[in-house]
Amino acid sequence: MRNVILIGGILFGAAAMSVPAQAQNYPWCAYYSGGRGGAENCGFSTYEQCMADVSGIGGFCARNTQYRGPGSRRYERY
Repeated sequence: MRNVILIGGILFGAAAMSVPAQAQNYPWCAYYSGGRGGAENCGFSTYEQCMADVSGIGGFCARNTQYRGPGSRRYERY
């Protein structure tokens, strides 16, 4: 019983100290063509990565309009 409590305490402590996950934001999106619309994947760092992904399966690449590069400021409305 002590081992269960000890292991539970260790797991709880590890979970409490972990850093929360944050969504990644990349500059290029792949838009996959489909008969009734397709999916999109905005997980590409370069245009070449994006084009390699859509090559042969159909689709196109475009800049991610939601991308904020490192050091860019977010402007807030007052």
